[in-house]
Amino acid sequence: MFKKKEAVGFILNPISGTGSKKSIPAEINSHLNTDRYKAVIEQSSCPANATDIAKTFIARGITKVIAVGGDGTVNEVAKALIDTNATLGIIPIGSGNGLARHLKIPLNIKESVHLINHGRIFMMDHGIINNTPFFCTAGVGFDAYIGYEFSKMNGRGFSNYIRTTIRGYYNYKPQHYSLGLNGNNIQREAFLITFANASQYGNNAYIAPGADIADGLLDVTIISPFPKFLAPSMGIKLFNRKIDKSKYVETFRVKELNINRESEGAVHYDGEPAIMGSCLNVSIKHLGIHVFVP
Repeated sequence: MFKKKEAVGFILNPISGTGSKKSIPAEINSHLNTDRYKAVIEQSSCPANATDIAKTFIARGITKVIAVGGDGTVNEVAKALIDTNATLGIIPIGSGNGLARHLKIPLNIKESVHLINHGRIFMMDHGIINNTPFFCTAGVGFDAYIGYEFSKMNGRGFSNYIRTTIRGYYNYKPQHYSLGLNGNNIQREAFLITFANASQYGNNAYIAPGADIADGLLDVTIISPFPKFLAPSMGIKLFNRKIDKSKYVETFRVKELNINRESEGAVHYDGEPAIMGSCLNVSIKHLGIHVFVP
């Protein structure tokens, strides 16, 4: 008897990362197990469109929803899947791919599609900053400032991000923050503060080397202002998983924290820039989403 194939929804961001995406639908179809599955591929057309497409897939009864893009695309798709029976898949074609790297999802279309074929599912946490979900990292300070500046550039890619970071480093001024965490209130002058569900920003830049994506806790990394001549050394520590060993770095593990800063300003969540107010509430939702993993 003929068995109906299960539909798998793919949401492709055509502007993720660099290079043409024209061949990707054909690659997906060539590697998906078409004996069991039928690919339904849609392209997002504007910010937040991927969320709407994901919701439409779920309403149609599609329970495997795949983000084809970077961390921003993953964020848009995943937020529609929270507390549903749908499973998130990731085909990482973005600039940083922080969540995919943390989960050890291959940065290769063939191998990442095979994860869907094999169907191993993992439950993971997600963070929330002022009612906005994030799945990899969020933060304020220098990284948020750089994310905002990077979003205004015409070109994407890691090289442009590095240029934006170097230029921004000499213009950025640290801010004062009041943080309520683990029953204490602390005051800090900070270069940046990151709230990490996963261990890295992307491109193997490990801002929270010990972060566990399923422990029900956020890893908070506070980097204090440091001498400019130490910038290369701090960068090296970021990439060799030793940033938490610096004397300019404090780390905390929390379920929730509140932050008051000098004024409203930039934040980032999963690399996406936004402007939020001077008061920020950040929390973790334990095991709120299913994801395909190796």
